[in-house]
Amino acid sequence: MKGSHRETAREIANHHLAQGDSLGWFEELYAQAQGNASIIPWADLRPNPNLVACLDNAGIEGQGKSALKIGCGLGDDAEELARRGFDTTAFDISPTAIAWCQCRFPGSAVTYIVLDLFHAPREWQGRFDFVLESYTLQVLPADMRRKAIARISGFVAQGGKLLVITRGREPGDPEGNIPWPLTREEIEAFAHCDMKEISFEDYFDQEEPPVRRFRVVYERK
Repeated sequence: MKGSHRETAREIANHHLAQGDSLGWFEELYAQAQGNASIIPWADLRPNPNLVACLDNAGIEGQGKSALKIGCGLGDDAEELARRGFDTTAFDISPTAIAWCQCRFPGSAVTYIVLDLFHAPREWQGRFDFVLESYTLQVLPADMRRKAIARISGFVAQGGKLLVITRGREPGDPEGNIPWPLTREEIEAFAHCDMKEISFEDYFDQEEPPVRRFRVVYERK
């Protein structure tokens, strides 16, 4: 069923993209779902296992630290960060998605905000000890990614860490349909934003069929 919903999401996205609107499709998709999470292709209603594995393997805990989730969707990853002790802020461009998060997690410790990544408040610069970017870059057109990378990098505090999880491909591979896999060269643009690469994983996940992923940890120099 997820496959058919992914095609619906692509149709909505392509309609907006054809009109020069790269971001408006997120709200339309969440609104059309009318509370049915199965219609959202990336909503599994559980923390992303690619995130959980990384946090567990690295022994990352958040007591006394702040965290930011980029494009929080229905909130499961943000809630996982809060569960691990982070003072967590999460945002999404879709008002419907944020309202959905607040409905799913009443009384949550997470601060949920409706926000466009490209219009984040200045006081967020260098504010967060841990920033999570998972699956947002891969749904942005290529000409927006470098700007997005610069924005995301800017949120990380001195000595703070950034975790990036995305679909991956070789430079000669076709981009395919949205979500578009990124090349390692595209990911390495983070290194030009005063970020130091700590680890890089290139692997296939446990989905059916398996999906190639890049999982990268950076630290603010």
